[in-house]
Amino acid sequence: MSVSLAKGQSVSLTTGDGSSMTHVRIALGWDAVRKGLFGGFRGADVDMDASAILYDGSGTHIDQAWFRQLKSRDGAVVHTGDNRTGAGEGDDESIIVHLDRVPPEVAQIVFTINSFTGQSFAQIQNAFCRLVDENTRTEIARFDLSQTGPHTAEIMAKVSRYDGGWAMTALGEIGNGRTFQDLLPAIAPTL
Repeated sequence: MSVSLAKGQSVSLTTGDGSSMTHVRIALGWDAVRKGLFGGFRGADVDMDASAILYDGSGTHIDQAWFRQLKSRDGAVVHTGDNRTGAGEGDDESIIVHLDRVPPEVAQIVFTINSFTGQSFAQIQNAFCRLVDENTRTEIARFDLSQTGPHTAEIMAKVSRYDGGWAMTALGEIGNGRTFQDLLPAIAPTL
C-alpha cells in the first residue's frame, strides 16, 4: 500500500519481510496547464527535468544523474531520459537507484525538479513524485508537488542512509533555476 507523504515525512525503504530494498525508482509526472479562450486548450509544453544529486557524509556534492549525464559515474543511479513536454499519462521522467550498488561514501541522494524552459509551477498541474520498489513494481510512497506559484524548481525529496538501510524524506522546498546546479546553495540546508 502506498503512503501519501507530506513535507518532512519519511518512509523506510524496507520490504514487507524487513529486508532492505535493492532497487527503487523515483518517478516524476506533471501536466502543462493549457487553458485558452472559451474553455479551449492552448499553450506551450513545459520541460521539467528531474535530477539526482549525490552527497557524501560531509555534505559535499560528489556526483549526479540528470538529462546531460544519464548515469552516475559508478552506474548506481540512472536517469531514464528527458521528457520535454509532460504529455501523456503517468510518469514523465524517472531515476532508478540501485541502492545495493551505491558506493559507501554516498550518504544522501537529493532529487530535484527544474523547469528547463523557465515556466513557473503556476503553469503546471498534477505534479507528483513517487517512489516505486523496482523489484515488485509496487508504489511505496507518493508526494504531491502541485504547489503553484512563481517558482521554477523544487527540491523534491532525498534518500538517506539510515540504520544500515535507506529512508526517503519528502522535502518540498521551492526554489528557482533551470538546472539542479542553480539549486545547490538551497540544497545544502536540507542535508
